[in-house]
Amino acid sequence: MPLQTVLRAGLALGLAALPLTALAQTADTLPVGETPVGETYVAETHGDWEIRCIRAEEGQPEPCQMYQLLRDEGGGAVAEFNVFDLPDEGQVVAGATIVTPLDTLLTPGIRLRVDDGTWSEYPFAFCQPVGCFARLGLTEGNVEAMRAGGEAIVALVPLPAPDQVIRVAASLSGFTAGFAALEERNAAAISLFQQLQQQQ
Repeated sequence: MPLQTVLRAGLALGLAALPLTALAQTADTLPVGETPVGETYVAETHGDWEIRCIRAEEGQPEPCQMYQLLRDEGGGAVAEFNVFDLPDEGQVVAGATIVTPLDTLLTPGIRLRVDDGTWSEYPFAFCQPVGCFARLGLTEGNVEAMRAGGEAIVALVPLPAPDQVIRVAASLSGFTAGFAALEERNAAAISLFQQLQQQQ
């Protein structure tokens, strides 16, 4: 397996290995250089998307992902949408995690579509005190649809009302620029990994 693939996979695994609350919590609003190690901070904003990173020790690569909080018509928080870059190996080129409230009915899973496109269904992987997590593998076609689309619609079923479906929309404004910036950060992290490896 090429070294770059290993390193990029390592960044994604680094996100997965972090305490789940680290990326689900409100990002630190301190200036970037003042964010404590291990805390989440907003590194960049592109349209309606934030790039959130976990502050690492100086000279170490930082795992980052795109983030958007999804709200209902009344402004209440319903779900968190996180997107991260993956090695361009095989059909899946990016990953996403959608976090929903604990009182979500798990058996139907969640559904996702871009604008008026076809629904895709995904199961929930697990629940933690912060919510229930669905993990999505995104193909190049999925990513291209999000680049070209206006909104990504997430549908879920509330546990107290299993005969109802709640739909919330993630704005795709800024998605193209945000994902490109995320890929650049991954490339920079790979370069840093390689430099650190050469110094050993």
